[in-house]
Amino acid sequence: MTATAENATDQVLVELAIAAPAEAVWAALRDPVQINRWFGWDAASLEEEIKYIFLDHAQGDPAAMILRFEGVPDSFEVEARGDRCLVRLIRAGAAGDDSDWDGANEDMTEGWLAFLTQLRFYVERHHGQDRRTLYLSGMPTEGLNTTLPRARLGLDALAHVEPGEPYTLALGTGETVSGNVWARSRRQLALTVEAYGDGLLLVTDRSAETQPPIGGGSVIVTTYGLREAEFAAVRDRWTAWWADHFPNKMTAAC
Repeated sequence: MTATAENATDQVLVELAIAAPAEAVWAALRDPVQINRWFGWDAASLEEEIKYIFLDHAQGDPAAMILRFEGVPDSFEVEARGDRCLVRLIRAGAAGDDSDWDGANEDMTEGWLAFLTQLRFYVERHHGQDRRTLYLSGMPTEGLNTTLPRARLGLDALAHVEPGEPYTLALGTGETVSGNVWARSRRQLALTVEAYGDGLLLVTDRSAETQPPIGGGSVIVTTYGLREAEFAAVRDRWTAWWADHFPNKMTAAC
């Protein structure tokens, strides 16, 4: 992932290479059935959110493969590179001289990065497949252990494992998982997890700066093909661990 300033008013916040044809990625950005397979997580409001964001308040230019959102300064560009493509998140009127997307601390940017990571995972590994997901977020109890989620889960042990390389790790949840490091940024780490049906674990830290007063974070667990009892075991394990470590609801940063 790289980012550079495009001009004085627009900034490329994320540039993501995807090993899939541009046409397939563009379809995944425009077809509500496919959007449901990578955007967000299971929730009663998901279909309505997809309709509101991608249909009612977005303008797509299929010839240029540019998707512009109404009411926010963000747009997606898909650029063909043979049987692969690049997807860029561009913010119009981005302030400051910081050429590193990590300098943009807005929740919206972090959210788009997580969703683009899920988009890449969907089109590269599970195109056309349905998923089951779990989302948890929160803050630790102030005055106790305020370590953020990645460290609390033991993911610092993977600090020197590069994206694409295999790993095996005993998570803080008590399970041992294996797969490959899928993506890494300053605040997010995504791992493929074989035990989740070649699923995806995406963990995000939020510092005290973006989530006062002590920080917090979230996890998105994406699974494929698990039986009901298997998914329930994953859900119960994660829910119990999260309630013990990050019990407080996150509030909007000032």
